[in-house]
Amino acid sequence: MLRRRFSKTTFALILILMLVLPVMAAAQEAALTNIVVTNTRDDLLVYMNVEGAFTAQMKEAILSGVPTTFSFFIHLFMARNFWFDKEIADLEVTHTIKYDNLKKEFDVRRSWEQNKSKTTKSFTEARKWMTEIDSLSIIALSRLEKGAQYQLRAKAELSEYTLPFYLHYVLFFVSLWDFETDWYTIDFIY
Repeated sequence: MLRRRFSKTTFALILILMLVLPVMAAAQEAALTNIVVTNTRDDLLVYMNVEGAFTAQMKEAILSGVPTTFSFFIHLFMARNFWFDKEIADLEVTHTIKYDNLKKEFDVRRSWEQNKSKTTKSFTEARKWMTEIDSLSIIALSRLEKGAQYQLRAKAELSEYTLPFYLHYVLFFVSLWDFETDWYTIDFIY
């Protein structure tokens, strides 16, 4: 009896591992790319992209109407010798995508653009809007010291989204498309 129970438990564990491991192995690593820090006459700007953020499961969930939000965390520090770096700016910007099944279009809102709605019927274009930051103003140049060393740190992650209770059973795969990038650092002298 004990032997039979052990073999059923072992078989169930092996079956679960066989189903879960390929999905985990196929998961992409999300990464920030093309990070550029530049300036206009008045402001310090940043440009960046996220690659590897969209998986097949995520696309499927979005097409079924699940709103998805990416959060970008950007910190600017003034480097100081023999002391902790001084934080100058701390930003969190969000991009949210929602698919309207009736209109067959994607609605993308980006917090740093005053959450203005951008709509498209193309998933490729909506994905591009979700994964890029283009000329985001970090801080006014008047707040920076000439000749000082600065460090910009950036990270992106999929914001947690709580599904209605009944969807937790239907969309159990949602937890499999979580992503979070590493922190990326750029040092520069102004």
